[in-house]
Amino acid sequence: MDRSQIVKLLQQHDVTPTRQRIEIAGYLYQRPQHLSAENILEGVNAEGHRVSRATVYNTMGLFTDKGLVREILIDRERIFYDTNRSEHYHVYDVDSGELHDVMQSEIEIAAVPKLPEGARIVDTNVILRVSSKS
Repeated sequence: MDRSQIVKLLQQHDVTPTRQRIEIAGYLYQRPQHLSAENILEGVNAEGHRVSRATVYNTMGLFTDKGLVREILIDRERIFYDTNRSEHYHVYDVDSGELHDVMQSEIEIAAVPKLPEGARIVDTNVILRVSSKS
């Protein structure tokens, strides 16, 4: 995405396009990917931009709230931000720490529990944790 496309995307999601938000979004949307806040901080700064850790965390919270990225909580210490906003699931390799997309058509959910009256499912987050070790 070029700068004007990023600005437009941010505006469409009601996010004020500051310099630092544009730089972070530019790094995120280079390709579909799963990144931690630390990955984003290192990547943006490696491109010659200067953003602080606090700015990255605050921006990712905003981007998550506004629907620009999906937050994937692996455990208390591992959070990934997913630029693929389509409906899909994940496989997390506990040995390598890598997260991969799995299309919904590849996993069948046979039943959904009875929901309270008036409730509806707004999101489903399926993470299959895999390991090659016994």
